[in-house]
Amino acid sequence: MVMRKKLSKAMTVFALSWLVSIAHAGVVISGTRVIYQAKEREVTVKLSNEGDAPALVQVWLDTGNPNAMPDESKVPFTLSPPLFRLDPKKGQSLRLIYTQEPLPQDKESLFWLNVLEVPPRAAASTTADDPNSLQLAFRSRIKLFFRPAGLAGNADEAAAKVSWKFVRKDNGAYALEATNPTPYHVTFSKIVASESTTSWTSDKGGMVDPGASADFDIGNVAPLADVPAQVDYTFINDYGAGVTGKTLRDGARK
Repeated sequence: MVMRKKLSKAMTVFALSWLVSIAHAGVVISGTRVIYQAKEREVTVKLSNEGDAPALVQVWLDTGNPNAMPDESKVPFTLSPPLFRLDPKKGQSLRLIYTQEPLPQDKESLFWLNVLEVPPRAAASTTADDPNSLQLAFRSRIKLFFRPAGLAGNADEAAAKVSWKFVRKDNGAYALEATNPTPYHVTFSKIVASESTTSWTSDKGGMVDPGASADFDIGNVAPLADVPAQVDYTFINDYGAGVTGKTLRDGARK
């Protein structure tokens, strides 16, 4: 048990700074986000090892701090198994259970699922305190949304309810401010604001929390009005797919 705890902690320490995309790791998560409906007793997350070698896998949740250690994160969920071996071309189901600790009931809550993969050689090197094992660990991190029952509207409609306006930041640059009046998180992957013959594009995207605002940089070109005539966007739905939409300013030509 002591050795397992030491290995688990060592795995986490040397991997915290190595966040990689799911596609680069042998262990793959089936999906880019997890939606936990409050009415569900538990939610299953499936992993598969698409690599050619077995891997030691550690999983944990955090509340938004990517540097949080597994034993430091206080979340209202249990996740099992927390540490396991996953053979090549095999799968593993994770059981996620809400422990009924109080969470806001008028909006979604956001958590993060971490999956740390250590190939056999790296795991062996870690026990010997070999610093070179740092190069062999892969960590994936995806969003977990806890969705209370009875929220107004639905997640697919939330992006269309977001309002937009141009703002000037302290550094003189302009940004497009998105305000989300809904109880759902809205994640945009692309935003294009248009006014007359001019357009501003934000390819970085980002997320707007429920009942909050977020800025999307558009550069130093001054907009022609406080509110864009049109905003074309792509948002990410519950299944991780991009969905396009459009918002028109009141009185703008369709």
